Amino acid sequence: MSDLKDRLLPPRPDASISLRGDSFSRPSSSGRQPLLGLDVSGLKKRGQGLKSWIRVDAFADTQVIEVDKFSMMRRCDLPARDLRLLDPLFVYPSTILGRERAIVVNLEQIRCIITADEVLLLNSLDDYVLGYVVELQQRLKASSVGDTSPDYLPFEFRALEVALEAACTFLDAQASELEIEAYPLLDELTSKISTVNLERVRRLKSRLVALTRRVQKVRDEIEQLMDDDGDMAEMYLTEKKKRMEGSLSLPNDGVSFSAPVSPVSSPPSSRRLEKSLSFARSRHDSAKSSESENENIEELEMLLEAYFVVIDSTLNKLTSLKEYIDDTEDFINIQLDNVRNQLIQFELLLTTATFVVAIFGVVAGIFGMNFEIDLFEEPGVFKWVLTITGVCGVLVFLAFLWFYKRRRLMPL
Repeated sequence: MSDLKDRLLPPRPDASISLRGDSFSRPSSSGRQPLLGLDVSGLKKRGQGLKSWIRVDAFADTQVIEVDKFSMMRRCDLPARDLRLLDPLFVYPSTILGRERAIVVNLEQIRCIITADEVLLLNSLDDYVLGYVVELQQRLKASSVGDTSPDYLPFEFRALEVALEAACTFLDAQASELEIEAYPLLDELTSKISTVNLERVRRLKSRLVALTRRVQKVRDEIEQLMDDDGDMAEMYLTEKKKRMEGSLSLPNDGVSFSAPVSPVSSPPSSRRLEKSLSFARSRHDSAKSSESENENIEELEMLLEAYFVVIDSTLNKLTSLKEYIDDTEDFINIQLDNVRNQLIQFELLLTTATFVVAIFGVVAGIFGMNFEIDLFEEPGVFKWVLTITGVCGVLVFLAFLWFYKRRRLMPL
């Protein structure tokens, strides 16, 4: 992987890097280098909008090329808004679009255009992009040299399968990393509530919400494709290419069914017979095409369903983690409410004690006034007053406690 990363560098506009298998070769550069059937050497340096692409064909040959936006639009028959989905400068949700001659795939780091003959990825040194290229090469080589069944997937479906697998694997790996980090942290927060732990859980929950949105978008995109037979039929590029080539080769046959017939030389019965045969032939071709299309739709639907199960499992994993976080938050809130109630009870007891002490202080203050009372002249009277006042204060305090427990303001 590191060797491939070192060698997949953006080429100069006047040259391209081509590789077959694991061997790389750089053709000799010249003043004018044709690229994808277009001469790009005459483009002005400013405003040419060249981008580096990794091209993988059906024979597992890989080439790094530079193509401008308009040449790519003409080659793949795509509108500008579809290419905008692949622009790394913009952040778009995961999307899979089936067009007339291509499939536009934007799944996490994998942004590519899949046709019936090649895959074009935006050149990047990201490990997942290079891993996609290597995995696709290995599968194409295995299918070309190994014993494969006659109903193997066409090229565009194999490329799409590798893209789906890469995206699902990437999201599942991130979900697993989040699980490994989350559960110990939540257990620690349950045993010890602190500002540091609460801040860590807040950041973890933000990451969880963002990852859940991305996984949900991929899941919804796959489910939307599975529910729409027209979109799945549109993505069968090899079949459409064969039909187009077959329709172009019909005029070269020995008998031309579209040859004009003279109404004078041909009898009416012959013309009616020819029209009937032509109508029957067209109905037969249409029925055969429809039957083949339905089989292909079922084949693609099974492929999408397999990765729908994988991404749905990842979503369930994140949902379970979110529920665990919510349960932990509820438990912490219960603990905080319990502490808050204990503080309120302590404050109530303290207020009651303060009230009793205030009564004792009022009595002591009265005896400290500067006025004459005959009771003050009796020895030992002050001690009795203090004793009686203290006993009355204790009784008042106990009366308040009984009232609080009766009202269930305090635990029994």
